[in-house]
Amino acid sequence: MKQHYDVVIIGGAVIGSSVAYFLSQNPDFNGSILVVERDPTYVRAATSLSSSSIRNQFSNPINVEISRFGTEFIRNFAEVMQVAGDKPDQQFHEGGYLFLANTPDQVQTLRENHEVQIACGADVVLWDREELSRAFPHLNTDDILLASYGRSGEGWFNNTGLMYGFKNKARELGADYITDEVVAIHRDGNRVTGVELKSGQSISAGTIVNASGVSAALTARMAGLDVPIEPRKRTLFVYDCAQTPEGSATVNGGRLPLMIDPSGVFCRPEGRFFLTGCPPVEDPAVDWDDFTPRYEEFEEIIWPALAERSPAFEAIKVVNQWAGHYDFNVLDHNLIVGRHPEVENFIYANGFSGHGLQQGPATGRAVSELITYNGFRTLDLSEVGYERVIANKPFLEKAVI
Repeated sequence: MKQHYDVVIIGGAVIGSSVAYFLSQNPDFNGSILVVERDPTYVRAATSLSSSSIRNQFSNPINVEISRFGTEFIRNFAEVMQVAGDKPDQQFHEGGYLFLANTPDQVQTLRENHEVQIACGADVVLWDREELSRAFPHLNTDDILLASYGRSGEGWFNNTGLMYGFKNKARELGADYITDEVVAIHRDGNRVTGVELKSGQSISAGTIVNASGVSAALTARMAGLDVPIEPRKRTLFVYDCAQTPEGSATVNGGRLPLMIDPSGVFCRPEGRFFLTGCPPVEDPAVDWDDFTPRYEEFEEIIWPALAERSPAFEAIKVVNQWAGHYDFNVLDHNLIVGRHPEVENFIYANGFSGHGLQQGPATGRAVSELITYNGFRTLDLSEVGYERVIANKPFLEKAVI
């Protein structure tokens, strides 16, 4: 490990490792890269505890384009990321997303979102009740007014596989990784100059990237800065069905999609089981070490909604559950990617609010472009930069789960 790096990335999960990969593979960048990760097991990283899904069904064109790039990247991941002949298959299950609407407001939102998605090239269709029933006969559709279904480009994949794929390839291409913790960031006027590690080492840096997930605000404060990110807890449950409906669809080879009920409850196949969760009734910030599942959500919210939506989900049994954290952007629930306007060599890659895995590839590419070219070259992410935080102007996205 050197005493100076052109780029120091704080956080080595999917976002930090994506940045490291895109920098190291770019022939126009010839600098040195250090990734500092305090827990190489990633046991409590949002990456490891997520539902590992990707969708194109957003309301803002930027988010649609971010995910469309992510889909193509995941499809080609094994070939692009192979190291010493090992091809990290992402086990991408292109099952699609299915949004259900049962109120006029929800219908209007689906129709408005659909116009944006189609304009961006997403493969999404709107179905009435009869079309929905024909496609997924296990569903109770009596109350459904409209459905939005992603026929391709959406589904779920190997969450840690994506992260380790980025990490292993970045290391092969020359990025350094260390197990340590940043405890201080040195700053001289309007520039950050380096980091102090828990081990006692000091590393000078040309650019610092904040990719520290739910700890993003703590990292920013070390530099005398701020970012409106806090940890919010989400509980996921895996359940078994007495009679599984998987295979009963008349589309997509019988495979069921990730379904978002009008209640907000979602579920998707998970091997021979199903994975489910819901937005919490109350959603306060939690302690960084609070990973106790909210067990009551299944009995009080999830099971009643699932049982009403499908007879197949009346007799189900929880076989596993866990809680993870969203790096929740309290301003507008969307990513913050870009330089601080005053401390320009401090770059944010934070606030994904549950979308970090699917937005990781585009974020890594964008940050690498900022560092290499001092501007975006592919997809312009200026609208999700830090300037909107200062101006208190939220980035509007209606399709937040």
